Amino acid sequence: MKKTLIAIIAAMAAVLTLSSCGAGTYNEGDRMPETTSAQIDTISYALGMYYGKMLVSSSFGELNLNQMKKGFMDMLNEEETMLEEDEVMMRIQSFLRDRMAYEAERSLEEGEQFLAANKEEEGVIETESGLQYMIEVEGSGISPEATDTVEVNYEGRLIDGTVFDSSYERGESVKFPLNRVIKGWTEGLTYAKEGGKIRLFVPSEMGYGKRGTGPIPGNSVLIFDVELVKVYKTVPVEEKEKK
Repeated sequence: MKKTLIAIIAAMAAVLTLSSCGAGTYNEGDRMPETTSAQIDTISYALGMYYGKMLVSSSFGELNLNQMKKGFMDMLNEEETMLEEDEVMMRIQSFLRDRMAYEAERSLEEGEQFLAANKEEEGVIETESGLQYMIEVEGSGISPEATDTVEVNYEGRLIDGTVFDSSYERGESVKFPLNRVIKGWTEGLTYAKEGGKIRLFVPSEMGYGKRGTGPIPGNSVLIFDVELVKVYKTVPVEEKEKK
């Protein structure tokens, strides 16, 4: 794990180093038979995209790119480094823990401010749980209960507009039991009707909480635009037994 992480950091720095130098070759001449320069260029560019994306999507925040490049060049040239190799993982993990805690605290404050202002917006309803919702299209079908299964199309985003999930992008609706998802969905979809659309404003405690998940920072308020395609009613146990 440690060596893998060092390789990733070094590779990300390599992209920055070569872009600043204008040209560069690593392990020149060490290529497979019949491999062309065009193929080398293509895989090099692909690696640049891959590690560049990894850096952009990381939680590090501000970084000193000059120091990043120095660390890469020191490793590449086998020069004396500022840190021992067995320190690298510890330093990165410690920084990321602190960064995640900071982002969670910042998200909590921003989320509270957002919800306080949002509940005053026209059409927004706040429930006793703190969930806020707005009916965008009324719908003409039934409303689901928490024990039912629903089929939906949806888009989820953070309050800054960042989209973190979308069934529309995948090109297909999603079907799931309503009591197997976050609390904001379990309650929120009961206010919608089949064929309608609802916008949910989900407080962090009804979403993914302090820890967050994937691209969602801890304590994030989540916004979902949900199209309720179909409701599949749950058959009570006693009715199943009669059959």
